[in-house]
Amino acid sequence: MIDGKNRFSVASHMMAAVSIAVAITACSGVGSSVSSSGTTTYQVGGTVSGLVSGTQLQLNNGGNALTVTADGSFAFPAKLVSGSAYSVTVGAQPMGQNCTITNSAGTMSAGDVTTVSVACTRIAYAYVVNRNSNDVSQYTIGANGSLAPMATASVSTGSLGSQAVMVDPTGRYAYVANSESDSVSQYTIGADGSLTPMATPTVAAGFWPAAGAVDPTGRYVYVVNSSGNDVSQYTIGANGSLTPMTTTTVGVGSSPFSLTIDPTGKYAYVTNNGGSSVSQYTIGADGSLTPMATPTVTTGANPESVMVDPTGKYAYVANNGSSTVSQYTIGADGSLTPMATATVITGANPESVSIDPTGKYAYVANNGSSTVSQYTIGADGSLTAMATATVASGSSPISMSIDPTGKYVYVANSNGSNVSQYTIGVDGSLTPMAAATVPAESAPWSMTTTYAATH
Repeated sequence: MIDGKNRFSVASHMMAAVSIAVAITACSGVGSSVSSSGTTTYQVGGTVSGLVSGTQLQLNNGGNALTVTADGSFAFPAKLVSGSAYSVTVGAQPMGQNCTITNSAGTMSAGDVTTVSVACTRIAYAYVVNRNSNDVSQYTIGANGSLAPMATASVSTGSLGSQAVMVDPTGRYAYVANSESDSVSQYTIGADGSLTPMATPTVAAGFWPAAGAVDPTGRYVYVVNSSGNDVSQYTIGANGSLTPMTTTTVGVGSSPFSLTIDPTGKYAYVTNNGGSSVSQYTIGADGSLTPMATPTVTTGANPESVMVDPTGKYAYVANNGSSTVSQYTIGADGSLTPMATATVITGANPESVSIDPTGKYAYVANNGSSTVSQYTIGADGSLTAMATATVASGSSPISMSIDPTGKYVYVANSNGSNVSQYTIGVDGSLTPMAAATVPAESAPWSMTTTYAATH
C-alpha cells in the first residue's frame, strides 16, 4: 500500500521523466531520433533542381541509396550519429540529363544536414547533314555551348544528295531528306546521341526531296519535294519508322524549298522558291494537309525558308532573290497577313531564318555575304535590326540552329565545310565562341539541335 507521501514522490518522478523526454525531443531536430543505445542520430538531405518530370535520379550516401523522382527536398532515410562522415554521390544519372552535386560531403554535428544541392541539366546534341559527302556529322553540346564531335564523328546516309535533317520532339528518331535518291533515311538516336540506321534504312519520297519537318506531337513527318512540286506526308510508327499516309502527297507551288509547322501543330507553311509565295495548310486530326481557303500568300523574290515564332503569332520568310525577310501576322485560322512593314532588309541572298525560344530575337544566314543578320522582335512581331546589324560567319552559310536552351547559335557554312558557333548575349547579339568554328564534312547543308531523349 502506498501512502500519500509516497504517492506524491512517485508522481514527481514521473513528471520529471516526462520533462526529460520532452527536452530530448526538442533538442534532437526534425529528422533526428534516439537509437536503442540512447545515441541521437540525424538525417542527410538537401534539394534537387532541374530533374525532368518522369525520370529518376539515384543518390548514394556511402552504402545508402535513395531514388529521387521530382524536384524539391530529399533526405536519406538511414540516419547518422554526430561525428560521422557523409558523402553524397550520383549513383545513376537520369536519362538524358547530367546532375552535379555541391556541398556533397562533410561531418555530422548536432542537427540534420539540409545543404546538399543537386542540379540537373539536359544533355543536348547537334546534327549536320553534309550534302557532298552524303553523311551526318554528329556532336555533343558542351556546358559552354561548344560542339564536340562524337566518338563516331559522322554516319553515312546511304543515299545521294543528303541535304536536310529533322529530329522528332522526343529526341529518339532522326530523318534525312536525300534529294538525288528521292528518299528519306531514318535513324534511331542512341543513349549517347549517336545515330543508327533503322531496320528499314530508307523510305521513298517524291522527286528531289529538299527539306522537311516533324510535327510538334511527334506523330507526323512532312517532306518537301522541290522538283515534284508536292509534299510527301508520313505517320511515325511506335518504333520511329515512317509510313506514307493514305494520301501520300499534297500539291504546293513552284519549286518548294522549305516547310515549317506552327507550335500548336495545327498549321503548315511551305516556301515556293519558283513562285515567290508561301503555301498554307491546316493539319487534320489524321495529320494530313489541306490547303487553306487562301492557298498561297505572296513573298519577296525566291523565298528559301519560313519560320514561325514560339508564340505562334508571327511568321518570317527569308527571300533569297530580294535579300529581304517578309513578315506576317498569323490569324486565328492560321492564315498569314503581311505586316504594315511587309519586308525588312537582310544581307545578300538570305537562306534561312531562326528565332530564339523566348521569341525576342531573330537571326538570318546570308549566303551571298557570309554574314548573319540579327534583329530584335517587337511587341507587334516586327523585326528591327540590332545596333550591330550583322556578324561574320563562315563561307556561304546556308542553315542555322539555336540550341534548346536558347543560349547558343550554330551556322552551317556550305563552302567552308564547318559550323560557326556563337553565344547569345543578354541583348540578343551574337558573339563568336573561343573556337569560332568546328569542322564538318563536305558541304554542310542543314543542321538541327535536340535534347537527349528522357524516356
